[in-house]
Amino acid sequence: MKLQDKVVIVTGGGSGIGAAACYAFAREGAQVAVANRTVAKADAVARAIESGGGRAIAIGADVALSADVQRMIDRTATELGAPDIIFNNAGISPSGRVADISEAEWDECLAIDLKSVFLTARCALPLMIEAGGGLILNTAGTFGLRAAKNKAAYSAAKAGLINLTRSIALDYARDKIRCNVICPGYVDTPLNEGFPRAERDAFLEQHQPLRGLISAEDVAEMAVYLASDAARMITGQIFVIDGGQQAGLFA
Repeated sequence: MKLQDKVVIVTGGGSGIGAAACYAFAREGAQVAVANRTVAKADAVARAIESGGGRAIAIGADVALSADVQRMIDRTATELGAPDIIFNNAGISPSGRVADISEAEWDECLAIDLKSVFLTARCALPLMIEAGGGLILNTAGTFGLRAAKNKAAYSAAKAGLINLTRSIALDYARDKIRCNVICPGYVDTPLNEGFPRAERDAFLEQHQPLRGLISAEDVAEMAVYLASDAARMITGQIFVIDGGQQAGLFA
């Protein structure tokens, strides 16, 4: 039980990496606030955790909205306690070049993929500091490290998130707050359902040295490690789970 009695908030916790992380945190003894824009998905995950003997609550929240974020933090603190760990995992992955996407599409991507982390950290940090410290963990992606064609808004948002992670780590280290970012490669989750299988397989064959699909559980296990005392001296760092894509110009 690496996280016994810790209080964890997972945004985007209703499916994919978020849901896998909720289950992994609960398995390690954490109390989990499952936050999701679609509350029914959060409910399903929370019920599954409780049916297995864990403690979880479901919160419907649009993390791009400051009022929703504040309500998420307040409800967690009231029902479970001050958050020890926040896993900012909610995100969208729109496609489009700069000249092809609308201002509204750009704003939505930046709000959900980048601004939401600012909002969550701003609301939660006072509680975490008062409680003696904690971890803010973010999900970016390899497109935050290297831009990809036809992904202008997403690549920009995730690159910004990586440096926001570093800023939080530097600014709050003396308050015993750690902040790290996980950068997955292609993960087989609902976020990537629109990627045709033939194109996916061709992409992985060309760009991913290790064979096989990265699973949501692979990312969740990294999240558990970073949330545990084993990672107590790790902050401001990027953790890439990509089957070797970033190792070089693989083809």
